[in-house]
Amino acid sequence: MNKLIFLLLLLVAGSTFAQVKLEGVIKDSIGAPLELANVIAINQETQKLDSYGISNSDGRYKLSIEKNTNYKIQVSYIGTKTAQVDLKTSDLNITKDFTLQYDTTLDEVELVYEMPVTIKGDTIVYNADSFTSGTERKLGDVLNKLPGVEVNDEGQIEVEGVTVGKVMVEGKDFFDGDSKLATQNIPANAIDKVEVLKNYAEVGQLSGVTNNQDNIAINIKLKQGKKNFWFGNVTAGGGASEENTLYLAQPKLFYYSPKYSINVIGDLNNIGEIAFTRRDYFNFTGGFRSPSRGSGTNIDLGSNNLGFLTLQNNRAKDINTKFGAANFSYSPKKTLDLSGFAIFLSSRTDLQEINDVQFLNDASRDENKESNTTQRSDLAMMKFSAKYKPNGNNQLDYDVLARTSKESQDQNVLSSRVGNIDELESATPFSFNQNLNYYYTLDDTNIFAFEVQHLLQDEDPFYNAILENDPANNDNPVNPDDNLPDPDAYDDTASNLGLDREQSVYNINQDKRVKSNQVDAKLDYWNILNKKSDINFTLGTIYSRQDFDSNIFQVLDDDSKFETTPTINDGLDTNNIGYTFSDLYLGVHYRLKSGIFTFTPGFSGHAYSAKNNQFNVKYTDNFFRLLPDFNMRMQLKKSEQIIFNYSMRTRFTDVNQLARGLVLNNYGSVFSGNQELESAVSHNLNLSYFSFNMFNYTNVTARLNYSKTVDRIRTSSSLPQGSVIRISSPINSALADESASANTRFQKTIGKFRGTLSANLSYNKFNQVVNDRTSVNENYSQTYRTQLRSNFREAPNFEIGYRYTIQDNDQGDRRTKFFTKAPSIEFDALIFKSFTFKTDYSYNNFSDEDQTINSYEFWDASLAYKKNKDSKWEYEIKATNLLDTKSQNRSSAGNISVSATEYFIQPRFLTFRLRYEL
Repeated sequence: MNKLIFLLLLLVAGSTFAQVKLEGVIKDSIGAPLELANVIAINQETQKLDSYGISNSDGRYKLSIEKNTNYKIQVSYIGTKTAQVDLKTSDLNITKDFTLQYDTTLDEVELVYEMPVTIKGDTIVYNADSFTSGTERKLGDVLNKLPGVEVNDEGQIEVEGVTVGKVMVEGKDFFDGDSKLATQNIPANAIDKVEVLKNYAEVGQLSGVTNNQDNIAINIKLKQGKKNFWFGNVTAGGGASEENTLYLAQPKLFYYSPKYSINVIGDLNNIGEIAFTRRDYFNFTGGFRSPSRGSGTNIDLGSNNLGFLTLQNNRAKDINTKFGAANFSYSPKKTLDLSGFAIFLSSRTDLQEINDVQFLNDASRDENKESNTTQRSDLAMMKFSAKYKPNGNNQLDYDVLARTSKESQDQNVLSSRVGNIDELESATPFSFNQNLNYYYTLDDTNIFAFEVQHLLQDEDPFYNAILENDPANNDNPVNPDDNLPDPDAYDDTASNLGLDREQSVYNINQDKRVKSNQVDAKLDYWNILNKKSDINFTLGTIYSRQDFDSNIFQVLDDDSKFETTPTINDGLDTNNIGYTFSDLYLGVHYRLKSGIFTFTPGFSGHAYSAKNNQFNVKYTDNFFRLLPDFNMRMQLKKSEQIIFNYSMRTRFTDVNQLARGLVLNNYGSVFSGNQELESAVSHNLNLSYFSFNMFNYTNVTARLNYSKTVDRIRTSSSLPQGSVIRISSPINSALADESASANTRFQKTIGKFRGTLSANLSYNKFNQVVNDRTSVNENYSQTYRTQLRSNFREAPNFEIGYRYTIQDNDQGDRRTKFFTKAPSIEFDALIFKSFTFKTDYSYNNFSDEDQTINSYEFWDASLAYKKNKDSKWEYEIKATNLLDTKSQNRSSAGNISVSATEYFIQPRFLTFRLRYEL
């Protein structure tokens, strides 16, 4: 590995020394420097574009070109005549200035080559063919080669360090802008241009009065042959592994015309290529955003999803997935746009894990668990949207999104403390979300916006655990000297729960039902005072109602149902609670532009009311709170800015934390709520710096975040001596919790090479109560990454990277540290213009302070044959996990414990694939 990296570095150095520098200044006819002028160098021998550049604010440009070569240099700028000169290079750097003449006539020089990058105001346009080499198969492959653009490990697109919020194709939303579906499915050969839209406003009428500096959208322009015709591809294949017969089918079909568009994506396979994960499903907003998201109020409806064990990097012991999605848009007339989508995901997953758990302040509780899990998940969602815009002053939007699912998880756990446990979880929740928005521009100085959103949600998680029990030892003392068998580890908890302890097993069951109904609405009014200032008034409200029911019961050996009566928690083991919350608020914000600064101070006044009723006891909390916020933007240059944000927020909990009856989070965690929980207040600060220099292709981002929360809801836990069973209840902590993070990334492009350095640091301090003892828990996390990538048009390309992670958990009397060292390399090459070879290798070393816990490596490779770029057929052979790695590791930290987990993955296998391009 070290030798390979050394050879690649020699290649970088050799390529750099083989070039000379062409630089100078571009001015207009009166001598003023021209910023964002385009310069290209065309190799006269190969007739190919060798280099390009964009001038900076001083009119300076800089190109790296080959020695001893004849070039044609073209310089262009909007509104001027294109300049063109012939140039022969030697082994010396060259300085050449250009003066461009303004002219309303057409350019006399024909531009044969398109600029790889063009900047038009807040829009950056990338010409895809200028960056691709022919090995790309999907949008993500193309985006990773564009300067300033990245596709992160989650499949999301980042531009200059900011996550892209919307992806469009020909101006039409692609599955409501979901970036992962776009990067993984839009074919590379259909892409003509990639337009990056900075300061993007969802509603054009509000673009001048809202802060959109963190809003970035991407629009994909298609090649001419892809419009008004079906395009895409269909892939089918199969193979074999040591355990299974393998299969895959992946149709991806698209149609775009000015009037309507249709996208159809399918994926059926058992090789772990997950097109859309369960996490993607629950994170998919469908374009819905809370109207009161900026009001300063956070009301959490909670989540009663199943506690699924999660995959890491889409790897598990066995994965079978079925995925289907369809998206449409239709414009029956210019004033009306209709769109919608449907998504279905079905998965069957087997997981095997070994988990070592270390508990806070007591090594005697440390536990080793081995688990085998089967997960079944069927998820579906549908959305319909309508946008009516009769003129530039009026716009009416309506959206409706429905979700439903059927999930189950069956776990067999062998615990060093509790013995054998069988756990079954299942749920069939659904939700219905709709919103109505109306935007009205009265005149040049008065703008109105009304937004209302309604959510209905019904969740019904069921939990069952079967644990070992020997009725004969229930009352034996824990004494190693009395020659009597110790009682079962769960006997004390069974007694607390009021279970019948004379059964051969503890068969515990719990029904839960949570119904949520929430309305969120606001009315905004903007008055534009002058060109540099405006004022915004907001009147809004949030109203929610949650009903929570739960019941714990035992199934006896004769299959009869036994209603338990616990000996703790005042005998309460059922719940029937109604919880209502309301917020009526008025907000005022003033925006002022002064030179390079934009200031937006403001505040909102809130009248809160939180009520719950359970066991014939009513509790009401009514109060008023003023929440200030502040935004400052310093625009140093067109592509360089500093942003500071401060906000004070009120955080409210959900009904799950308030319910006083006992609830089983799982067999090892018994929970009872607190009816009198109060809200928490947080102070949040963020400082960000962004710089994207197209003159020297340097991209720098940095962020600092700090948050302090007062009266935060924390859990008070009780762990009986030697037990791993946790009994807990929420409290308002009198001690403040704090969190801080810093991340930075530096990216530099030199010729055909792009280097990236990044660092992510985080610190979290929170207070907890365990066995009536208050302690401070501090977690430190550090991740450092470096990457070097090439982007040759015809030569092979590579990417080498290294990641180093430190996870440091300080839990008072105990401290643990885990380290991950992970070098990696990717390589791709187009051979004889017909064969595409790709391979990637990664090595991971997972250790603590004393020793290596596990080291593992992954190596994948593929070879594809396509007669030429216009051929419809492609044949591919792909090998996955060539080194037949059996498992990998991760670490995590909780309130009372830290854990290191080893989980097992799919074995080595080989697949053959046939792809047909429409």
